[in-house]
Amino acid sequence: QVQLVESGGGLVQAGGSLRLSCAASGRTSSSYAMGWFRQAPGKAREFVAAISWSGGSTESADSVKGRFTISRNNAKNTVYLQMNSLKPEDTAVYYCAAPLVSFVVPTATTQVRYWGQGTQVTVSS
Repeated sequence: QVQLVESGGGLVQAGGSLRLSCAASGRTSSSYAMGWFRQAPGKAREFVAAISWSGGSTESADSVKGRFTISRNNAKNTVYLQMNSLKPEDTAVYYCAAPLVSFVVPTATTQVRYWGQGTQVTVSS
């Protein structure tokens, strides 16, 4: 079992920055690849970024490339999402995710087994 707790969301003006954190707990949480997804009102949950268990490989959605960076600190069992140059269309609830198969970098909701409770990010224009 893996438990995920997100933090760091909030209200920011367009062009601003936020850093989200995801604290993972559980017997083998540091050996999981991890991901971030988001869900805007009335829309499906979508992939944002993901990282391998070692941190050596990352993937991100085209919509956030060059603006968002995913990283992790396995000593702290924490995954981060640094979000820069935020746009109003980035407004959503952001969810931390751990995959069904621990080493698979999750880029689709169907690959996710564990979800955090979500943290709201609101970008004003």
